[in-house]
Amino acid sequence: MDFLSNPDFWETASFVVTVFGLPFAIFLFLYEQRRERDSEDEEAYQMLQNAYNDFLKIVLDNPDLQLRRNASTRLDMSDDQRERTLIIFEMLIALFERAYIVSYEPDLKGVALRRWNSWDDYMREWCRREDFYYFLPQLLRGEDPDFAAYIRRVADEERHHLLQ
Repeated sequence: MDFLSNPDFWETASFVVTVFGLPFAIFLFLYEQRRERDSEDEEAYQMLQNAYNDFLKIVLDNPDLQLRRNASTRLDMSDDQRERTLIIFEMLIALFERAYIVSYEPDLKGVALRRWNSWDDYMREWCRREDFYYFLPQLLRGEDPDFAAYIRRVADEERHHLLQ
């Protein structure tokens, strides 16, 4: 135990800690931060997915609106049906905007890109609906400008593909 009183021992020990321990601690800290961020991203994605599933339950509760059919706009809708359709579309736009704000970045990669692609697919699916497409200008009033530009572009691309 004489080495504990030796100043050379403590100098060497501090050197070892500085060279190996400090970088390891920094690495461990950054690794944990990254894992926590990934966990938060996954939780946000799951919350959005749950919200979309809840939205689909509302669609199922309104079968008379035929919102899951790919058919064009029904002309024989009552005023009540048109109003419910518009409200459901407003809910959907709010959900899409939330997903855009929480999940979208121009240069996504990896898991984040795969998560975003599922939302992009949902948006494209709904933008193919003629009634949704025509309600879009009304639905986007007051929404985030970047989101509005994104979904307009998606809607125009899907409209172009339908017309070809």
